[in-house]
Amino acid sequence: MAKDLLGFIVLGFSLSIPVGAITIEMVKRGMRGGFLSAWFVGVGGMAADILLMLLIYFGIAAFLTTAAAQTIMWSIGFIVLVYLGADSIRAAYQPLRLDQGKKQQKDSYLSCFFSGFAIAISNPLNILFWVGIYGSVLSSTLQNHSGGAVLFYSSAIFVGIAIWDLIIASSVHFGKEFVGRRFMKIFSIAAGIALIGFGLSFGWQALQNII
Repeated sequence: MAKDLLGFIVLGFSLSIPVGAITIEMVKRGMRGGFLSAWFVGVGGMAADILLMLLIYFGIAAFLTTAAAQTIMWSIGFIVLVYLGADSIRAAYQPLRLDQGKKQQKDSYLSCFFSGFAIAISNPLNILFWVGIYGSVLSSTLQNHSGGAVLFYSSAIFVGIAIWDLIIASSVHFGKEFVGRRFMKIFSIAAGIALIGFGLSFGWQALQNII
């Protein structure tokens, strides 16, 4: 049991390491708002991943891989990421407010959560990733365990993801103390360009599907 749980934790941790739109958004938000801002982006991403995992577990993966569904998701991903990228560039030219009030912080954390959720749930690569990786893990694990046990073991994937998100959020929180506002402005612009780049690639995929 412990070996299986550890295996799923390592899987979740390993799968989180490649830098993608979620990591970029975590760093960008963390540079401006600190640990919790970055952490809530990761939590939003995990919430979307949990939803995708449950959909795959209950057999809805086939619908997510249809041409029509992929075209819709590519299009939504294009809109979401281009919007977030443009917002990141816009925010780079606004003064940093590190002494926000409680209500402002609450709204900011909700915004961080929903941005992470939107990026993860609208990213077709993330969906295909879960279908491919988790689908294969699910089929192999079902050979040795019952359905309920598999769902329990699968939840350990998110322990690994949470560990990586904790590392990223902590690194950004403590690292921003050693960088200046100029660097934070440049990074925010660079992050915005990267997010727009991801979005444009999604838009191109959607256009190819439509054509």
